Amino acid sequence: MNTPHTVHEWWRHAVIYEVYLRSFQDSNGDGIGDLEGITARLPYLKGLGVDALWIAPFFRSPMADFGYDVSDHLDVDPMFGSMRAFETLVECAHSLGLKVMIDLVLSHSSDRHPWFVESRADRTNARADWYVWANAKPDGTPPSNWLSVFGGSAWQWDTRREQYYLHNFLASQPDLNFHTPAVQDALLEVARFWLVRGVDGFRLDTVNFYTHDLLLRDNPPQPPGRFAGAAHRSNPYAWQRHLHDKTQPENLVFIERLRALCDGFPHTVLLGEIGDDEQYRTLATYTQGRKRLQMAYVFRLLERECSARHLAGVLEEYLREASRSLVCWSVGNHDVERVASRWAAIGGTPRQRAALAAVFLLALPGAKCIYQGEELGLTEADVPFEQLQDPFGITMWPQKMGRDGCRTPMPWARTAGAGFTTGRPWLPVAEAHLPLAVREQADDPRSLHAFYVDWLAWHKRERVLRVGTLQLLPPTDQVLAFERVDQGETLVCLFNFSDRVAEYRVAAGAAVIPERSVGSGVEGGWAQLGPCGMLFARAGQLR
Repeated sequence: MNTPHTVHEWWRHAVIYEVYLRSFQDSNGDGIGDLEGITARLPYLKGLGVDALWIAPFFRSPMADFGYDVSDHLDVDPMFGSMRAFETLVECAHSLGLKVMIDLVLSHSSDRHPWFVESRADRTNARADWYVWANAKPDGTPPSNWLSVFGGSAWQWDTRREQYYLHNFLASQPDLNFHTPAVQDALLEVARFWLVRGVDGFRLDTVNFYTHDLLLRDNPPQPPGRFAGAAHRSNPYAWQRHLHDKTQPENLVFIERLRALCDGFPHTVLLGEIGDDEQYRTLATYTQGRKRLQMAYVFRLLERECSARHLAGVLEEYLREASRSLVCWSVGNHDVERVASRWAAIGGTPRQRAALAAVFLLALPGAKCIYQGEELGLTEADVPFEQLQDPFGITMWPQKMGRDGCRTPMPWARTAGAGFTTGRPWLPVAEAHLPLAVREQADDPRSLHAFYVDWLAWHKRERVLRVGTLQLLPPTDQVLAFERVDQGETLVCLFNFSDRVAEYRVAAGAAVIPERSVGSGVEGGWAQLGPCGMLFARAGQLR
């Protein structure tokens, strides 16, 4: 039963479905997903059992970074539809009981935004200080050693002003200067514009990147051995401790102003994306009290490492640093390799890994985010270099660090255009995805789609999963174990992160829930978990 608290703060245990707009549904045959396409598929999302959808940016943009380079925050890019199409989407979603969150990009804009065009014209115009400008060092080099996430220096020389400007991402994505009060005021008006149009909240892109160190101090290097792996070696951004280019204390002032604005529109939520060296500690700071973000997510479960002991360590870090915070958990999104492929080290089949990831996610406390196609078990698509679109992937080639493989079109039907488009899709349809199409799975009670519908429904019914605390149990090399506890009720959750049968000691009194124990059971005081299996039990204790 819903209480006023849970109704008003609907996000506390919501399941949010991320719609990557370009690849979800094309309604006009141009090969690019659009707002009308989302509206047409809202009944699908309702039937799946999610509570809200988060829509990737649809603002006017030259699309250098596919919408994350905004040239007009207050209009819909024509390739995605019109303002009326957006308003219709919101109306239809609300009529189905679905909340609508939009992706708000505030830390930077496109270099074609009128604000930047004016700012770069000279050093004396009205918006001269709306972006982060700095003089070169005496030898002509950039003002600091800060690096771009997309590779190379975060500073770009501009011949008009004869200064460098800061860009944490592409050079065509200059950073706004949040130390200028007028910038904050203008961005608050952007948020107000969309709140008036009925959105239920914002996913805040790179929320801890908004402010920078005014002294432009160099970042120190990471301690030896802090990061490893080919991906980190390939991108020097990971070699620095990012003490001065982001996560500055002044940022919290703006966050509190934004929260105050949103509080004037009842039942709206702020979900922050936090990428930082101290991820859960920063999350705790950004969600502290009732004046900042309601919730946030970090990248710890989006990493490649997926052993039981590693994931137990992630949850230990969360409990140590942010147990009082509301986390929005996810195992996949539009920025990382699809989980069914990313967790290949576990072994088993992609279907087994996808099911394990889904149940693990739903067993965690707080809100959850499902990325489109996870409910179908989509694997990472192999996009040839000549068909790559992602500027990050092109820059980092041949190391496959790009994001195109997780952004290919949603397969609705086993047809040439996958039911996504009647035209040529902006990214190729993955042939391996066609047998997993919605139409192939929707009427099959044994499909992963049906599995998702069933587990999402159970998540809604099971109070302890929604509001219970998390208590870790000792992991093994194969098994991640924890309890969810609420008002004397204990739900034991076991997950086998391997492709071999695993055992975990069970004390007397644990009543296994057979329909929630996939490939698993209990015999002689030991839980037996099949490959990539999971087991749920009520009460009792495990040791």
